[in-house]
Amino acid sequence: MTFGLSILDQSTIASGRGADAAIQETLALARLADDWGYGRYWLAEHHNSASHAGSAPEMLVAAIAATTRRIRVGTAGVMLPHYAALKVAEQFKVAEAIAPGRIDLGVGRAPGSDGRTAFALNPNAQEAADRFPNQVMDVLGWLGDGLPEGHPFRQVVANPQVPTRPEVWILGSSDYGAQVAAYFGLPYCFAHFIGEQGSEQVMALYREGFRPHPDRPGRLAAPHAAIAVFALTADTEAEAWRLFKSRELWRLFRDTGRFPPLPSVAEAEAYPFTAAERAHLAPIRARALVGAPEQVQAKLAAMAAAHGAAEIAVLTPCHDPAARQRSYRLLAEACGLAARPALAAE
Repeated sequence: MTFGLSILDQSTIASGRGADAAIQETLALARLADDWGYGRYWLAEHHNSASHAGSAPEMLVAAIAATTRRIRVGTAGVMLPHYAALKVAEQFKVAEAIAPGRIDLGVGRAPGSDGRTAFALNPNAQEAADRFPNQVMDVLGWLGDGLPEGHPFRQVVANPQVPTRPEVWILGSSDYGAQVAAYFGLPYCFAHFIGEQGSEQVMALYREGFRPHPDRPGRLAAPHAAIAVFALTADTEAEAWRLFKSRELWRLFRDTGRFPPLPSVAEAEAYPFTAAERAHLAPIRARALVGAPEQVQAKLAAMAAAHGAAEIAVLTPCHDPAARQRSYRLLAEACGLAARPALAAE
């Protein structure tokens, strides 16, 4: 395999089950991913949503870090304009104390919610979004770079003091995040599952504008990119496409401004699609990374090559939690990940 493989989890709420079940499914899947050889387990941030339960990814990071042994655990991402940079740095330094050398701090600029909710989280969210690069600089400073001369909080220490630091990523679905990541010499992940249009150009912009910082801990000497994609597999191609019906209907809802729980396959099969709705979904279905394991593996490899991506983070919302776990297990096998037997102490 020519790309690293990871999991992105939004803690999707499924129809007929509550948000508490979504969180428990996240915790269970993370433990399995640790055994199956996935490189990273990333948690998303959403607020005021009937679709996603992951409103506090930093708490899930801590819970998963404490119950896994090998996999890197992080966020995709913390929506930085909602928060004080010092608090974010301290949260992830605590996570580093829980799982030294295994924590990723992915940060983004998008609200992860509607404007009213963003205002409820931080009445100055719009101004903070405009200052996103400064916030990134402050987080890096408190994680170990140090704050510059003249900074009003230069003497403030982020605790706890630990010997390791999180790996910081910039996340985005436009060229803005790519440029920020390139400027700071940080790894970048493009959210292809949100909007794939122009994704290859965004990744090229990141590589072309990259500024190496080999002298600073946590920065890169060369660009390192990932893409986050939706993908789904099953024992047969037909079964994978049957399971995809849930996501397909939810995608239609999303594209028309609705964010309900993920419908079941039965609900999707009973939905009275109009001709216009079917026409809207046709190109989405044509591009979907769905099929038998070897088909999805080949599609992922092509995606990585086209985008110059060293890693792929796979998002697999699936109404049936067992089918979701099966999809990730089959994908790990198809991509040649090395399963890791439980440690003797476990």
